[in-house]
Amino acid sequence: MAKKSIDDITVRGKRVLVRLDLNVPLNDRGRITDDRRIREALPTVRRLLKDGGRLILISHLGRPTGNAAEDAEFTLRPVALRLTESLNRDVVFVDATVGDEVRRAVDGLTDGSCCLLENLRFHPAETIADKKAAKDGALRKEKDAFAAGLADLADAYVNDAFGTCHRDNASMLTVPQRMAGRPRVVGYLVQKELRFLGDALRTPKRPFVAILGGAKVSDKVGAIEALLGKCDTILIGGAMAYTFAAATGHGVGDSLVEPDRYELARSLLERAGGKLRLPTDSVVAKEIVRGAATQVCTGDIPSGMKGLDIGPATIKDYAAVLHDAGTIVWNGPMGVFETPPFEVGTMAMARAVADATDRGAVSIVGGGDSASAVEVAGVAERVTHVSTGGGASLEFLEGKPFAAIDVLDDA
Repeated sequence: MAKKSIDDITVRGKRVLVRLDLNVPLNDRGRITDDRRIREALPTVRRLLKDGGRLILISHLGRPTGNAAEDAEFTLRPVALRLTESLNRDVVFVDATVGDEVRRAVDGLTDGSCCLLENLRFHPAETIADKKAAKDGALRKEKDAFAAGLADLADAYVNDAFGTCHRDNASMLTVPQRMAGRPRVVGYLVQKELRFLGDALRTPKRPFVAILGGAKVSDKVGAIEALLGKCDTILIGGAMAYTFAAATGHGVGDSLVEPDRYELARSLLERAGGKLRLPTDSVVAKEIVRGAATQVCTGDIPSGMKGLDIGPATIKDYAAVLHDAGTIVWNGPMGVFETPPFEVGTMAMARAVADATDRGAVSIVGGGDSASAVEVAGVAERVTHVSTGGGASLEFLEGKPFAAIDVLDDA
């Protein structure tokens, strides 16, 4: 995936369509509660502005329903305001994604200026999957027309939205496809993501340890299978650990499990040959509520109780493995960490990863819940790299192709 970057093109006086991931959380008053993704986008935007580009920034935010009244909460207007503050220059907000209003705003840009278009997902064509479009000519026409409306605005295309690189959204794939012959490059964030994740998989410092958590084995099976041939140890946490436990005959009480994945779980354990480590104890409770009464359970979990976090013995065991790690990749929490008191295991892993990094390990934290965990634990600055894309980083670990990257200009 060696691709040309913004350092390889000249942008002065040119209109540059910059696909960013500005999908930030907003509270019920429309205020941004975590601007990390905006901050991650700034180096690329600043460089292009400094070089005299005329920037057309585009992004999605949330999952709009298609109902105008309900979708108002997903407007990118607050993001434009935050960008204006961060860049110390006006970022013109355009209340549309394609059409005459957008064209007028773009025509009004001067060298070193930029605008931000409204949420791409306000237009239904943005998320039409290519598989559906291939079967339905009307959908293909709609997606192509939307992509053409964006592509025709610009002289160059920049992909700096790693969190969406695994999707075939119109702005991610169809637009650069239509811009063949014009520069199509990656920004600094995507370049950094590909470098860290790629190096971790190609030439990891040993021992190479993966931490995989989350609710379902089915969500992580691809990553487990891919990493078995690369990692020295895989540490399993989260609810998916109970599918493995149940599959091998252990009582899991009322814990979340996937009975249809038991055979797969047994197969993975057999193929792992000891590489795959499961929790030896769990923090259990009757229900997931803040401040719930808990107990530590070693062995079978009794009926009526749910496993909701890894226990102290597992924390000690996993931390010992991480102590000597050379490379660490983490994707997924160890428990229901958003609801105290079930955050202890995840917070402990965050600190253990940071401590290992201090000792020289290369640590890569997948986006989503794992990224939130290192932020909450206050150790985000102590890990090597925090990915902006949970789903994208997971699919990268699985070895899946990224068409949105493949279509860009090769270095």
